[in-house]
Amino acid sequence: MLEGLLLGIQSIFEPQHFLVLLIGVFVGFIGGALPGVSGTMLIIIVLPITYGMEPISAFILLTTIYVACVFSGMITAILFRVPGTPESVATVFDGYPMTQQGKAGQALGIAVLSSATGGMVGAIFLIFLAPILATFALQFSAPEYFALAILGLTVVATLSGGDLIRGIIGVTIGLFIATIGMDPLSGIPRFTFENASLLSGVDFIPILAGLFAVSEVLRRSRDDHSLKDTFQKFKTKIFDFPIIKKILATLGRSSLLGSAIGVLPGVGATTAAMLSYSEAVRWSKHPEKFGKGAPEGIAAPESANNSAAVSAMVPLLSLGLPGGATTAVILGAFIMHGLQPGPMLFTNEPQLVYTIIISMLIINILMIIFAKPFIAVFSKIMNIPYSVMGPVILLLCVIGTFAVRNSMFDVWIMLLFGLIGFYFDKIKFPLATIILGVVLGPIAEEEFRRGLLMAGGDLSIFITRPISATLLILALLALTFPLIKRLFKRNTHSAAPNIKT
Repeated sequence: MLEGLLLGIQSIFEPQHFLVLLIGVFVGFIGGALPGVSGTMLIIIVLPITYGMEPISAFILLTTIYVACVFSGMITAILFRVPGTPESVATVFDGYPMTQQGKAGQALGIAVLSSATGGMVGAIFLIFLAPILATFALQFSAPEYFALAILGLTVVATLSGGDLIRGIIGVTIGLFIATIGMDPLSGIPRFTFENASLLSGVDFIPILAGLFAVSEVLRRSRDDHSLKDTFQKFKTKIFDFPIIKKILATLGRSSLLGSAIGVLPGVGATTAAMLSYSEAVRWSKHPEKFGKGAPEGIAAPESANNSAAVSAMVPLLSLGLPGGATTAVILGAFIMHGLQPGPMLFTNEPQLVYTIIISMLIINILMIIFAKPFIAVFSKIMNIPYSVMGPVILLLCVIGTFAVRNSMFDVWIMLLFGLIGFYFDKIKFPLATIILGVVLGPIAEEEFRRGLLMAGGDLSIFITRPISATLLILALLALTFPLIKRLFKRNTHSAAPNIKT
């Protein structure tokens, strides 16, 4: 391994390879900051270009674009409430409220540091624990995936701001949306109302863009922009040591959790961000501050999604199994170049494998170096009057949504969810709970049914397997603990003597 690492370090600092790395960082930064553009989409666009490149340069470019894209999606999420990529959706929950409070620079600094930390932790996992984690990932089957999704759904009470009924309604809406389309197991259409456009389901991008971006444009279109339509100037401060001390535990926990989730095939960085956010809320001494501008609410998803994006390469390189949509495209690139990922890849192509690994470590260092100047340039658009910026954001959302599946139907879905998000915002309905249901719903449903098929309809499979049983017990404790705590406080107050002064 040491020989491979030295070979990778030597290879990445060859001038042509390092130049490709810098190009990948720049392209990924721009692509991630544009609403509706995902790492998967960018890699698909760049893939034909790499066909004529030698393999090492090609995979440096592809992996660098992917990691940089996941990183820069947080910029528009924090500044405009527009997640640049699906992986940054959870960053909106606390990032945008901090911008509204005049703390945009602090929020961006937290996001940059968290992203780089998570990415480096993921890269270290990739270097030292790839074979071990890949073996552990193979122990996850349908019951474990179902239990993991249920554990994530238990954070609904906190995301709903204490209004559990509204939170349950929001998750139920998200779960319903997730069932639209072809049944994943039987292939029977569900809730399509004989509309061919709904057979493939409702894509995540139009829901995301509608609920957060379009609804915000509609809300701000009603504001008075005639007096002063510019943002306060801010300075991104990455190494803010009082803040670092506050988020340090969240950074470590979320980076490790994101790395562990990233190695699970098919789960992805978006799910890792949502689950890490829910765990940050669960571990916090002040969960009521989340959704209102809590620094931990930025640190958790940003460290998790970046560590998951890097560690998703573990099953790809070690076993030839894609961890998500983007790594599936990268798997296609390997095959296109006549290479077969798997255990033999480390033996047959050590220079390629370790160059990819080292490049993913270096890019996270470059993020800290290039993030401030990039954000400084990008943030200049915040001084554009919102009467101009609002339509531009709307146009980018339309283009990004249409480009995902070349479907005008998706654009109409986005606008519909924009209206829903606008009116839900007015009644203070927790939009985050809908996203929670949409992200985790398909995993919960599909893996629950697969688990039942595995056991011949026996529900005990979910509690007889150690990992799934442990996760379900944690989910049960997470649901009941707030109720027990509230009941205990009520009994304590009632038992306290009533002292009159």
